[in-house]
Amino acid sequence: MTSLPDFPWDSLAPAKERAKAFSSSGESSADEAQGEGIVDLSVGTPVDATPAVVQEALREASDAPGYPQTWGTPDLREGIVDWFARRRGAPGLDPDGVMPTIGSKELVAWLPTLLGLGAGDVVGFPRVAYPTYDVGARIAGATPFAADATTAFGPTTPSSAPKLLWLNTPSNPTGKVLGVEHLTKVVAWARARGVIVASDECYAELDWRSEEERGQSYAELPTTPSILDPRVTGGSTEGLLAVYSTSKQSSLAGYRAAFVAGDPALVGRLLEVRKHAGMIVPWPVQRALLAAVRDDEHVAAQRERYRVRREVLRPALEGFGMRIDDSAAGLYLWATAGEPCRVTVDRLADLGILVAPGDFYGAPGAEHVRVALSASDERIAAAAARLAR
Repeated sequence: MTSLPDFPWDSLAPAKERAKAFSSSGESSADEAQGEGIVDLSVGTPVDATPAVVQEALREASDAPGYPQTWGTPDLREGIVDWFARRRGAPGLDPDGVMPTIGSKELVAWLPTLLGLGAGDVVGFPRVAYPTYDVGARIAGATPFAADATTAFGPTTPSSAPKLLWLNTPSNPTGKVLGVEHLTKVVAWARARGVIVASDECYAELDWRSEEERGQSYAELPTTPSILDPRVTGGSTEGLLAVYSTSKQSSLAGYRAAFVAGDPALVGRLLEVRKHAGMIVPWPVQRALLAAVRDDEHVAAQRERYRVRREVLRPALEGFGMRIDDSAAGLYLWATAGEPCRVTVDRLADLGILVAPGDFYGAPGAEHVRVALSASDERIAAAAARLAR
């Protein structure tokens, strides 16, 4: 535990104070027209109301005197299987290979430990990535290894290969999407070496690519490709796990409602440890999660809200002199002004806009900032107006 890094967002405190100072300056009527208050686009915290269908499911399950099932109720696991078939192009999953989790960050942080990894084991993850992949390796006492290609691990053999390889598609922070061909190659490489592949896919419903960019119609695959797509797996989920959260698609971050699916043998290993450790999703949350994965309408409505905000914010950032890289899917714009990211953070803070520096996510992000779409329409409009000053 002594090897854990400082929490990245703590270093944003000075920039946050600068942003607050702008919002209270009231220098002109033009400033007032841009909206009062800091525009905090540094975190991906949903701000829109939790859908009524989910709230109602939670209320109906509020009388919960007994312990819930660690594995999740059979109908919840079946509902998640149906969701994978309907939304992710991954039919025929085994319900035994599905389990709810207490948010997806919890599983990311603890997966190496739950799988029994430790000293001498390597955990791979992208070079620009959510910091918790690195933290999870450190908690387990394993070695974190950032890599953008399997070749970075060298001429690996089953004895020298990483024990666990994380993928993140769509990526947080970059919004990059890994296609079916890429995923297929990674899975083949991993299986030849006995590597477990875990794919964090929690932004899959927020796909901004055109049908031409996807190479297939929206009706055939409404979301970004999954590691559990049969074109990737060859019909077998052996050695594969997909991690998903409803926090973004359903504005459920406060519920901590997520799940893992894939290889029943791997999920069974996780289940045994979690039963001993008391890592159980509360019964009312399990019912809310079931309501969320059964209802596509509220997800489409939430996606449209983010689309509108994206179409306001992206041109405003570009007009400010920034280039948007990747950002094909997800909740963020990965932007650069061709300067150190902390300089960009301070320049935007001077306009009352707080964003996340790219160095939070690894050295290759040193000239980028991550700009979240998770603010109200009014706050997004205020940010666009300030950028256009």
